[in-house]
Amino acid sequence: MRSMAQATMRRRLKGAAACLLAGAAISVLMVERLWAGQAAAPLAPTEHGPEAAAPQAKTPPPANAAVAPAASELGEVLDRLVAVVNGEVILESDVDEERRFEEVQPYRSAPTLTRDRIIERLIDRMLILQQEALEPEEDVTDKNLDAQIATLRKDIPACQQYHCGTVDGWKKYLGDHGFTEQEFSARWKQRMELLKFIEVRFRNGIAINDAEVKAYYEKNMLPEYAKRNVKPPKLDTIRPRIEEVLLQQEVGALLRDWLKSLRAQGSVKMITPGEVAP
Repeated sequence: MRSMAQATMRRRLKGAAACLLAGAAISVLMVERLWAGQAAAPLAPTEHGPEAAAPQAKTPPPANAAVAPAASELGEVLDRLVAVVNGEVILESDVDEERRFEEVQPYRSAPTLTRDRIIERLIDRMLILQQEALEPEEDVTDKNLDAQIATLRKDIPACQQYHCGTVDGWKKYLGDHGFTEQEFSARWKQRMELLKFIEVRFRNGIAINDAEVKAYYEKNMLPEYAKRNVKPPKLDTIRPRIEEVLLQQEVGALLRDWLKSLRAQGSVKMITPGEVAP
């Protein structure tokens, strides 16, 4: 599992930057550096050669001249703060990244996600990440990560036209969605870690009995096959699939209740446009 201490530090740095700027906005360049755990790059000299070796004398402006603000003060692009979860921030760039990441999923539950729904999802994820930091599990191995991504490259419908089976095709597909290979791999690894954490926390304590499997088969599957005038498979042949569906439903219900309690016990603040961060 990735170093949660580093991840927490990056979030705290982002939070500190957001609170220092009026209007809850910070430059995208600074956000990217903080996410990457990098120090601000030194300014490159604008001149090269002998004339740049010595400082040039500056003529003071007239007393009545208006002083233009520095470019760094103006900022080129602003990244707005949208939520604070137990002291850690969610930014508008996070919302955009989540939207782009959703577009890469091969099996999307909905054609589009609203901005508010994405923010809610990011809040839930941050709450889980904060709990994951307190209960770390074993790392997702590079072998398992590579295997999942290899399968993903075959399952994404749009990958056929990009020829994602090739290195250049996969890079092109990810680039058109705003990701490098390294960025996407890190996101997918986090996804695997969260699913593993949820499974360990909830799924291992759930038992599906024969009566539940039979009831689902008779109430849900048989009517569906009847609508399509297709002969249904025998219960024993699809029992594992039914058990998996029921497990997912149970885990989903437990997870929703758990997230509600985390929100109630913690501090979750949505930031409206123009509002100053708390």
